[in-house]
Amino acid sequence: MKKEKNLKITPYLYLVPSILIFAVFLFYPFVKTVYLSLFMTNKMGQAKIFVGLQNYIDLLSSESFRNSLKVTLVFVVIVVLGGMLLGLIAAVLCNKAFPGIRVFSTAYALPMAIASSSAAMIFQIMLHPAVGIVNKLLGLDINWLNDPNTALYCVAILTAWLNRSGVQQFFSLTLPGLSPIMFYTVVVNIIQAFQSFGQIKILTEGGPNESTNVIVYSIYRDAFFNYRFGSASAQSVILFVIIMLVTLVMFRIEKKGVNY
Repeated sequence: MKKEKNLKITPYLYLVPSILIFAVFLFYPFVKTVYLSLFMTNKMGQAKIFVGLQNYIDLLSSESFRNSLKVTLVFVVIVVLGGMLLGLIAAVLCNKAFPGIRVFSTAYALPMAIASSSAAMIFQIMLHPAVGIVNKLLGLDINWLNDPNTALYCVAILTAWLNRSGVQQFFSLTLPGLSPIMFYTVVVNIIQAFQSFGQIKILTEGGPNESTNVIVYSIYRDAFFNYRFGSASAQSVILFVIIMLVTLVMFRIEKKGVNY
């Protein structure tokens, strides 16, 4: 009898380390973020004055935050569509033999070999207005990353290129069966695009004129530059809700099943 009881308990004991890791690195930070979003904090991030939903009200009435939402949505659309377009072009070219195929294959595989921060720094040099290869090849004199009309598109194009998993999903999953797996792939790529931060931090830092100030960077700026941890936490919760809704759509579509 005792042996049977031990056998029933044993599987749950194996779960304890995972539960502890999730509790420390996921559940506690999430609960703490929601808690801080209801307070005004000091510069150390300690909750001082309970304000309820005021942080959320201030955000939703803030032109800067509404701009961040708009910029984020535009960025996500460009990254997702750009990633799929790059995937389609790569899928076609990989099946062709032409001069320079080795150069193309190397460029195609680079996202797997280098970090996004390194890629962003290389991209920054390529787009330099004076010595950048892009201006040299096009015969132009454009400051790509400091122009509000082009900065967001430049960062989005780099992110689409770096989104190696999205490209792989496109021609390994989407092309064989465009419906319904295409919707699943789009949702996964959207979630990844929402998480983009490093490229924006290195290339534009949210500028110029907040034209690349996506929500993730806005959270970083409010928390670690303006020391408004309550507002940053509220933005994090809003971003979580957006991603959660997208994820629920993903699981709902997944339940329908995929047939090949």
